[in-house]
Amino acid sequence: GFMFLPTYRGWVVAVSILVCFGTWFVIERTKLGAYLRAATENPVLVQAFGINVPVMITATYGFGVALAGLAGVLAAPIYQVNPLMGSHLIIVVFAVVVIGGMGSILGAVLTGFMLGILEGFTKVFYPEASNIVIFVVMAVVLLIKPAGLFGREK
Repeated sequence: GFMFLPTYRGWVVAVSILVCFGTWFVIERTKLGAYLRAATENPVLVQAFGINVPVMITATYGFGVALAGLAGVLAAPIYQVNPLMGSHLIIVVFAVVVIGGMGSILGAVLTGFMLGILEGFTKVFYPEASNIVIFVVMAVVLLIKPAGLFGREK
């Protein structure tokens, strides 16, 4: 129709969906994820149950680095590779996390895909607004629901 999606970008979208939901599943639905969530709340209590919290936290950071490396490898054929290749996305990622709700992995994943599609449509129909559409959505969401779409009020 009115948009063109190259085959490689389609594969990147498919792989990123699998990786995002796989990560969410591990954190939210497995025993390891329960240990990790508990360790972020009360590491001393979790360690009292015999779980090596420092090793688990180190492995979690390692997994995060591996995810960042995978993202770089998937993005390399699309964008120019340089040491600062993701720096222009930091403010957009912040907006995605705020809109999705702080602490909600599923909210961040779904919001990221939703905003990516919205920004793509905006680039097609009204390119001048494509740089600000995410921040307009963030302002509207925060006015209506300050905790984000999937966040919980405390």
